[in-house]
Amino acid sequence: MKLKITTIGNSAGVILPRELLARLRLEKGDELFALETPDGIRLTTYDPNLARQMEVAEEVMRKDRNVLRKLAQ
Repeated sequence: MKLKITTIGNSAGVILPRELLARLRLEKGDELFALETPDGIRLTTYDPNLARQMEVAEEVMRKDRNVLRKLAQ
């Protein structure tokens, strides 16, 4: 899909066609992440920082279940 860069105020932006928004399951106000890959730039709804944080949280929960009990009280 070809996208065109356009002027938005003093900045530049890309208009995403409705079909692309639907495929990405995005709406106005949602976040889109640009990840640099060996093949170029990848636009995705996947947040790598959140994924890393969730991995750490899951590891803590697996190792020390008492932490969860204390937080629940």
